[in-house]
Amino acid sequence: MFNSKFAFNRPCALAAALTVAASLTSFTHPANAQEPHHTVVTPGEMEFKQGPPSLPEGAQIAVLYGNPAEEGLFALRLKFPAGYTVPPHTHPNDEIVTVISGKLGLAAGDVLDQSAAPLLDAGSLVVLPSGMAHFAWAEEETVIQLNSMGPLKITYLQGGDDPRMN
Repeated sequence: MFNSKFAFNRPCALAAALTVAASLTSFTHPANAQEPHHTVVTPGEMEFKQGPPSLPEGAQIAVLYGNPAEEGLFALRLKFPAGYTVPPHTHPNDEIVTVISGKLGLAAGDVLDQSAAPLLDAGSLVVLPSGMAHFAWAEEETVIQLNSMGPLKITYLQGGDDPRMN
Protein backbone atom coordinates (compact mmCIF):
# COMPACT_ATOMS: atom_id res chain seq x y z
CA MET A 1 0.00 0.00 0.00
CA PHE A 2 1.31 3.45 -0.93
CA ASN A 3 1.55 5.93 1.94
CA SER A 4 0.26 9.29 0.67
CA LYS A 5 2.09 11.10 3.49
CA PHE A 6 5.32 10.51 1.54
CA ALA A 7 3.83 10.83 -1.93
CA PHE A 8 6.28 12.15 -4.52
CA ASN A 9 4.73 14.95 -6.50
CA ARG A 10 6.51 14.63 -9.85
CA PRO A 11 5.43 17.99 -11.32
CA CYS A 12 6.57 19.82 -8.17
CA ALA A 13 9.85 17.87 -8.04
CA LEU A 14 10.53 18.65 -11.70
CA ALA A 15 9.76 22.34 -11.17
CA ALA A 16 12.08 22.43 -8.14
CA ALA A 17 14.86 20.73 -10.10
CA LEU A 18 14.48 23.17 -12.99
CA THR A 19 14.52 26.11 -10.55
CA VAL A 20 17.76 24.85 -8.98
CA ALA A 21 19.30 24.25 -12.42
CA ALA A 22 18.30 27.73 -13.59
CA SER A 23 19.80 29.30 -10.47
CA LEU A 24 23.14 27.58 -11.23
CA THR A 25 23.32 28.86 -14.80
CA SER A 26 25.17 32.04 -13.84
CA PHE A 27 27.74 29.91 -12.02
CA THR A 28 28.31 27.49 -14.88
CA HIS A 29 28.59 30.22 -17.51
CA PRO A 30 30.72 32.94 -15.89
CA ALA A 31 31.12 34.87 -19.16
CA ASN A 32 27.40 35.69 -18.99
CA ALA A 33 27.35 36.44 -15.26
CA GLN A 34 27.57 39.93 -13.81
CA GLU A 35 28.26 38.65 -10.29
CA PRO A 36 31.07 36.57 -8.75
CA HIS A 37 31.42 33.04 -10.03
CA HIS A 38 33.24 29.87 -9.17
CA THR A 39 36.90 29.17 -9.93
CA VAL A 40 38.00 26.09 -11.86
CA VAL A 41 41.61 24.94 -12.02
CA THR A 42 42.34 21.87 -14.12
CA PRO A 43 45.44 19.71 -13.61
CA GLY A 44 46.92 21.05 -16.86
CA GLU A 45 46.69 24.61 -15.53
CA MET A 46 48.60 23.85 -12.32
CA GLU A 47 52.13 25.15 -12.55
CA PHE A 48 54.44 23.88 -9.84
CA LYS A 49 57.29 26.21 -8.93
CA GLN A 50 60.10 26.06 -6.40
CA GLY A 51 58.68 26.00 -2.89
CA PRO A 52 58.73 29.05 -0.63
CA PRO A 53 61.81 29.84 1.46
CA SER A 54 59.83 28.93 4.60
CA LEU A 55 59.94 25.24 3.59
CA PRO A 56 62.99 22.99 3.40
CA GLU A 57 64.53 22.84 -0.06
CA GLY A 58 62.98 20.42 -2.52
CA ALA A 59 59.29 21.25 -2.13
CA GLN A 60 57.33 22.59 -5.09
CA ILE A 61 54.17 24.71 -4.88
CA ALA A 62 51.20 25.50 -7.11
CA VAL A 63 48.79 28.16 -5.84
CA LEU A 64 45.27 27.20 -6.90
CA TYR A 65 43.20 29.93 -5.32
CA GLY A 66 43.76 33.11 -3.37
CA ASN A 67 47.09 34.42 -2.15
CA PRO A 68 48.68 32.62 0.82
CA ALA A 69 50.59 35.82 1.71
CA GLU A 70 47.39 37.87 2.16
CA GLU A 71 44.33 37.65 4.37
CA GLY A 72 41.61 35.40 3.02
CA LEU A 73 40.92 31.89 1.84
CA PHE A 74 43.55 30.10 -0.24
CA ALA A 75 44.22 26.66 -1.68
CA LEU A 76 47.56 25.35 -2.84
CA ARG A 77 49.25 22.11 -3.77
CA LEU A 78 52.63 21.07 -2.45
CA LYS A 79 54.77 18.42 -4.10
CA PHE A 80 57.32 16.74 -1.85
CA PRO A 81 60.15 14.56 -3.21
CA ALA A 82 60.87 11.13 -1.74
CA GLY A 83 62.61 11.41 1.63
CA TYR A 84 61.30 14.93 2.30
CA THR A 85 60.62 16.15 5.84
CA VAL A 86 59.09 19.26 7.37
CA PRO A 87 60.39 19.64 10.95
CA PRO A 88 58.02 20.34 13.87
CA HIS A 89 56.22 23.64 13.47
CA THR A 90 52.96 25.51 14.10
CA HIS A 91 50.62 27.76 12.11
CA PRO A 92 48.36 30.57 13.42
CA ASN A 93 45.36 29.33 11.38
CA ASP A 94 43.61 25.98 11.00
CA GLU A 95 44.74 23.93 8.01
CA ILE A 96 42.95 21.29 5.98
CA VAL A 97 45.37 18.90 4.27
CA THR A 98 44.29 16.40 1.61
CA VAL A 99 46.68 13.80 0.22
CA ILE A 100 46.34 13.92 -3.57
CA SER A 101 48.97 11.33 -4.50
CA GLY A 102 51.70 9.36 -2.79
CA LYS A 103 51.71 8.84 0.97
CA LEU A 104 52.10 11.50 3.65
CA GLY A 105 53.32 11.03 7.17
CA LEU A 106 51.89 13.64 9.50
CA ALA A 107 51.89 13.61 13.28
CA ALA A 108 51.46 15.94 16.23
CA GLY A 109 54.41 16.66 18.43
CA ASP A 110 57.56 18.67 18.92
CA VAL A 111 60.05 15.99 17.85
CA LEU A 112 60.17 14.60 14.30
CA ASP A 113 59.41 10.92 14.90
CA GLN A 114 58.38 9.02 11.77
CA SER A 115 57.10 6.14 13.90
CA ALA A 116 54.54 8.48 15.54
CA ALA A 117 51.86 7.92 12.88
CA PRO A 118 51.14 5.72 9.87
CA LEU A 119 51.51 7.04 6.34
CA LEU A 120 48.29 8.47 4.93
CA ASP A 121 47.16 7.22 1.52
CA ALA A 122 45.91 9.39 -1.33
CA GLY A 123 42.41 10.60 -0.54
CA SER A 124 43.13 11.03 3.18
CA LEU A 125 42.20 14.29 4.89
CA VAL A 126 43.71 15.85 8.03
CA VAL A 127 42.40 18.92 9.85
CA LEU A 128 45.08 20.66 11.90
CA PRO A 129 43.93 23.19 14.50
CA SER A 130 45.80 26.47 14.79
CA GLY A 131 48.77 26.39 17.14
CA MET A 132 49.12 22.59 17.14
CA ALA A 133 52.75 21.48 16.81
CA HIS A 134 53.12 18.96 13.99
CA PHE A 135 55.58 17.62 11.44
CA ALA A 136 55.36 15.84 8.10
CA TRP A 137 57.35 13.53 5.85
CA ALA A 138 57.10 11.76 2.52
CA GLU A 139 58.85 8.46 1.79
CA GLU A 140 57.88 8.71 -1.90
CA GLU A 141 56.95 11.65 -4.12
CA THR A 142 53.77 13.01 -2.58
CA VAL A 143 51.34 15.78 -3.53
CA ILE A 144 49.08 17.38 -0.93
CA GLN A 145 46.48 20.10 -1.09
CA LEU A 146 46.46 22.69 1.68
CA ASN A 147 43.40 24.86 2.33
CA SER A 148 43.51 27.58 4.96
CA MET A 149 43.09 31.27 5.67
CA GLY A 150 45.97 33.60 4.96
CA PRO A 151 48.35 34.93 5.60
CA LEU A 152 50.11 31.56 5.79
CA LYS A 153 52.79 31.60 8.46
CA ILE A 154 55.01 28.82 9.73
CA THR A 155 56.91 28.88 13.02
CA TYR A 156 59.48 26.13 13.54
CA LEU A 157 59.85 24.93 17.11
CA GLN A 158 63.63 24.76 16.80
CA GLY A 159 65.19 27.86 15.26
CA GLY A 160 67.83 25.74 13.54
CA ASP A 161 65.08 23.94 11.57
CA ASP A 162 63.90 27.17 9.92
CA PRO A 163 65.37 27.25 6.38
CA ARG A 164 64.99 31.04 6.34
CA MET A 165 67.66 31.22 9.04
CA ASN A 166 70.27 29.17 7.17
